Amino acid sequence: MRVVVALGGNALLRRGDRPDAAVQLANVRAAVAALAPLAHRHELVITHGNGPQVGLLALQSASDRSLSSPYPFDVLGAETQGMIGYWLLQSLQNALPDRQVCALLNQTLVSAADPAFEHPTKFVGPVYERADAERLAAERGWTIRQDGGHWRRVVPSPDPQRVVETRLIRLLLTSGTVAVCAGGGGVPVIRDDAGCLTGVEAVVDKDLTAALLAEALDADALLLLTDVPQVMRGYGTPEAAPIGHTTPGRLRAEDFPAGSMGPKVEAVCRFVELTGGVAAIGSLSDAQAILEGTAGTVVTPRGRPFEPVTGEAPVRS
Repeated sequence: MRVVVALGGNALLRRGDRPDAAVQLANVRAAVAALAPLAHRHELVITHGNGPQVGLLALQSASDRSLSSPYPFDVLGAETQGMIGYWLLQSLQNALPDRQVCALLNQTLVSAADPAFEHPTKFVGPVYERADAERLAAERGWTIRQDGGHWRRVVPSPDPQRVVETRLIRLLLTSGTVAVCAGGGGVPVIRDDAGCLTGVEAVVDKDLTAALLAEALDADALLLLTDVPQVMRGYGTPEAAPIGHTTPGRLRAEDFPAGSMGPKVEAVCRFVELTGGVAAIGSLSDAQAILEGTAGTVVTPRGRPFEPVTGEAPVRS
């Protein structure tokens, strides 16, 4: 099978973790231990979030008095792609000595007219108490929103249109390489009036980019792996219940927060509706079981447990 895996930013830097390099590297190694068995049996593309990391770099940049202005978010996104991609690359090479691994820095094309630029929703950076968040918002011109019991900064998150380097990623896959790419949803870029690519101040949702990339690569499965075992119906209420096997239509009928689970639900629904394949949301530690359909929230066209592909692998171009 050709499988696209999206690692949540909170799976790499958990809530409450100190954002030290050693902490994040330990989390990356744990993630790779869960993913390595998939790479032994399948073609694998790994994308990853960067919300906590890009928010941290933005905070540092805004506080650096030697800068005339903070670094823009497209540059910060590229920095996190390199940092997390390096950790994943090295850990995968150590876990899979018989496989080639490549970490690719890449861009994601968005529309300059996307209404998301006027309505920021993407959480970045650490959580704050409300008073601290409001003070920082006033000092730095941030937009803030509530995230559970805390408050966080939000930035524009335009809809991804295409991963610019899709053809290169396909070449890596057909050569047997494990590809790490589209980190943080990819560096957000637009085409200007001259047809040239230029970065924009935004963060693209990595799950929507993963779904777009999975469709473009003719993937068989899309796995969104995070720090929760399943999607919950009625999350935070006494009627909360896990969702197992379902369809895009039934999942869309539920109500999910726009800044957290909402994009994940939209991503899996888009992929299944466009391809007829299978997509799932669940815990990183359950990666193999999720792909086998025995864990997580599994979305298929008919809402039935899917059977893993057996027999000869299809010939791919």
